[in-house]
Amino acid sequence: MDLLRSLPLGLYLEEPQTWLHKIDPRVKFAWLMSFLTSYTFARNEWRLLLVTLLIIVTLIARIPKRVWQQQMGWLLILAFFVFAIAAISPDGLGINYQPRLPANEQVFSPQTTTNTANIDQQAAFGNKEYRYVLFHKGPVKVSRRSLDLAVRLSTILFTVIYSTNLYLLTTAPEEITAGMESLMQPLRRLKLPVTEIALTLTLSLRFIPLVLEEVQNLIRSVMTRAINWKKLGLKGAVKVWMIVAERLLENLLLRAAQMASAMMVRGFTSPNEHRVPWHDLRLKRWDWLAIGTLTLFWGVRLAIGTDV
Repeated sequence: MDLLRSLPLGLYLEEPQTWLHKIDPRVKFAWLMSFLTSYTFARNEWRLLLVTLLIIVTLIARIPKRVWQQQMGWLLILAFFVFAIAAISPDGLGINYQPRLPANEQVFSPQTTTNTANIDQQAAFGNKEYRYVLFHKGPVKVSRRSLDLAVRLSTILFTVIYSTNLYLLTTAPEEITAGMESLMQPLRRLKLPVTEIALTLTLSLRFIPLVLEEVQNLIRSVMTRAINWKKLGLKGAVKVWMIVAERLLENLLLRAAQMASAMMVRGFTSPNEHRVPWHDLRLKRWDWLAIGTLTLFWGVRLAIGTDV
């Protein structure tokens, strides 16, 4: 079981260097924020388009298959299960209303009025019969509202998780730090510790592989001991995993203390006194091309409109 290879969430791909790696981190951050915000009040067509666009960008960037295959596969499976569960769940509008007229009373209306109403209804729905319940067989019932909610939940889940993971996969922690510090420069006027915030972000990103490594080592240590879980029972199994969780916390605190000691030995007492040249930020031709594509992206989003 190798978590760092089978599920490299939040890890940076150093090799090979794709064209996504060469884009300025500030431009990629603008794209990430566009993916995370453009689906708000959007139609389902746009939400599905975002999922398709993320998959196409991954394939065009020529990221190794071993990197994105399991991540995208498990995420698509999770999104499908969310879609299926939400589609067959009650939509909240399944209320049986009492009819206004008695069941045995006959109501006569002029033939012309009926024909006019039928023509108007067919024109409104494109000569198709409107059905609120799309599928109903036994206990399984799919309505228009439940299907709409299923598409919303599944696409949002995939877009939020995979777009963030793709950004972290193609952007080094130092580049993210430099880009965030550059974008937060106006906050210095409000006397906010911009450099400290950027440093904390860098250390957090660097700490993710250490957490995965510690979890992997502890799971391996439990597996090599060949514990008989059936003999332990529920209470014994909970006790063992509590000991493992306590050990994990101790190891993470030890790693954090070692990192702090290493920084102090190198004279890093304050970010303002010990400035580190994180990354040289310069907008190049492909960055301006990405900015122009982002403008087209928002133009299409505004043209599609909102779902009110």
